[in-house]
Amino acid sequence: MNQIRVSIIEDDIIVRESLVNYLELKSEIGDIQAFSSVEDFEKNYINPTTILPDIIILDIQLPGKTGIQGIPIIKQIIPDTDIIMLTTFEDSEKIFDALCAGACSYLSKRSTLSSIFDCIITVSKGGSYMSPPIARKITQFFIKKNSIENPLTDRQMEIAQGIVDGLSYKMIANRLEISLDTVRTHIMQIYRTLNINCKGQLIKWALNNKIH
Repeated sequence: MNQIRVSIIEDDIIVRESLVNYLELKSEIGDIQAFSSVEDFEKNYINPTTILPDIIILDIQLPGKTGIQGIPIIKQIIPDTDIIMLTTFEDSEKIFDALCAGACSYLSKRSTLSSIFDCIITVSKGGSYMSPPIARKITQFFIKKNSIENPLTDRQMEIAQGIVDGLSYKMIANRLEISLDTVRTHIMQIYRTLNINCKGQLIKWALNNKIH
């Protein structure tokens, strides 16, 4: 496995240095860059020779541009990077704003350093990760619905639940004992049915509709 390149955008120097010092001890982690703002990150990546990160750990409350405002900027510079939100904000609106903007995972700053490392490893393998308090906020609204108001089939609901649980397509296939191609086909059908195009929008749909 190639080492994972990580950038950290966090204005709290204690949090930032703690993350850097901890991740430097992990053999799975390669190049680590740390910034105090989205603007500092932008300046660094103007240089085309700069090593690009695989994963970015991003705070929401930053000086200048917020983390949520920074997501599309980061995605424009590095489209393939995965963004993990690390923040004290745990309200549903900010969680879903971040997910819909392009973040793949959302962690509370109360998470342990080992949990943050586990998140990085999970994301590097194609999955998503939510700290337990945040996962509960999402899943409490995502209960299977039997009424005709729900446009998804039972199988599509199972696959959608897998997305909410942070599973990769392969993990969902293993959980449901179906092929990876079948999962992909259902995902495409779900997106068409709900008129959406990303995981964050699917999770937000579940919250807004309070499926039960």
